[in-house]
Amino acid sequence: MEVILLERVGRLGTVGDVVKVKNGYGRNFLLPQKKALRATEGNKAVFATRRAEIEAKNAAARTEAEKLAKAMGTLSVKVIRQASEDGKLYGSVVVRDVVEALAEQGHKVDRKQVELTTTVKTTGAYAAKLTLHPEVVLNVTVNVVRNESDVIEEVPEELRAPVEGEEQETAAE
Repeated sequence: MEVILLERVGRLGTVGDVVKVKNGYGRNFLLPQKKALRATEGNKAVFATRRAEIEAKNAAARTEAEKLAKAMGTLSVKVIRQASEDGKLYGSVVVRDVVEALAEQGHKVDRKQVELTTTVKTTGAYAAKLTLHPEVVLNVTVNVVRNESDVIEEVPEELRAPVEGEEQETAAE
């Protein structure tokens, strides 16, 4: 299925790109989320006439997200959970817990905007990505602790969230 992208979609393209995607991805995700239009001749003509309007709307949403990201600064949230003496959690920390911790700090975000990079089953510092706009991504440090005094400030390098657009190091073997 060919679609015309109405906004930037990671690993797929930017506004106005005509891309070929699998039928299920287009039908079940891109079209219902209003991220794309089917690439028919009629839709191509409609998009050509509305392109400037769509790009202006996207640029306005991006500047708003950048302002919000600048206001948030570097985020660090603390999640208190019961754990054994060796740090294993009785359960796990999920995206919903991170969203609630952000809400306690006064940041209203949707759970679809938060992505944990690893499964959190032990105490420690973890990285999460907060996607405010497809082009604006913020790193969040999630401190999982047993009590108030156990906060860890630095995320280990191997758990750090890779932000799209940054150079990725590859290990040569």
